[in-house]
Amino acid sequence: MDISIVILSWNDRQHLEECLESLSHCARSRTVEIIVVDNASTDGSPEMVAARFPEVRLIQTGENLGFARGNNMGINASQGKYIGLLNSDIKVGAGCVDILVDYLERHPDIGMIGPRILNVDMTHQSSCRSFPNLWNNICSATGMASAFKGSRLFSGEHMFYFKGDRIRDVDVLVGCFWMVRREAINKFGLLDEGFFMYAEDVDWCKRCRDAGWRVVFFPEAQAIHYRGGSSAKQDPVWVAVTQQRSILRYWQKHHGAIGCFNMSCLIFVHKVIRLGTASISRLVQPSRRKESGVRIQVFRACLRSLFSKNRIECSQGTD
Repeated sequence: MDISIVILSWNDRQHLEECLESLSHCARSRTVEIIVVDNASTDGSPEMVAARFPEVRLIQTGENLGFARGNNMGINASQGKYIGLLNSDIKVGAGCVDILVDYLERHPDIGMIGPRILNVDMTHQSSCRSFPNLWNNICSATGMASAFKGSRLFSGEHMFYFKGDRIRDVDVLVGCFWMVRREAINKFGLLDEGFFMYAEDVDWCKRCRDAGWRVVFFPEAQAIHYRGGSSAKQDPVWVAVTQQRSILRYWQKHHGAIGCFNMSCLIFVHKVIRLGTASISRLVQPSRRKESGVRIQVFRACLRSLFSKNRIECSQGTD
């Protein structure tokens, strides 16, 4: 088997169907298997896959395993020399899979490669990141990253200054679409299942690079990302708290207790300011009262989580 495509799905039937349709003509010159790992969807996604795409291998987990564990299940079930990990809300461009694998074949030092990601209106979607550090997180927290998008110095983790117009090695490829060499995975390991959602892509790319493999952005291959196909259905408070815990877990894992503590302090200051701003907005803008109320719930929950879990996360790196 040359290529295994693993698609993790949770209650995203419409996008999943479009994703599978876009893959129906991929990699004409190579053998391909497609595996859908369904995280206990209740919207008819598994039934749709079985009825419309009988050639696709469907794995039903029976529960929501999260991003890392669900994808690992698909990787372990796959046989390909190269493994593509796709979100269900990805529409693969013509020739995309073959183009990526062709480049991997010509460059055996690349462990992971990703295509140019486009928005629905075909504009560039930022899919490359710098590894997180205190400076780029301060830039994001203070708004400098948004105010100076064209600046490398103030860009934050998001490389908004990079327009996706050339091939380049990067620190991080966002986890919506990866093509990974199995030989590399055998060296740096599967996704860390300690992350339920968020930050596992940063962790995986760092481990890939630390093991001596290149991580490459390759714009000659393209795909559309609809964004938030599954995560948009989640409770915003749960999403925010889960993301915060994952961030702290990453910092503990790669920067130790001191780094994790410093990041916790930055998060605390940022959330307190955002909570104050949302509270004022709720008072002076009655028309946005509901929106401000949700934001207040989110920031309060994040602060509670920071105090209740921070000591464990910053000393042991676990939840």
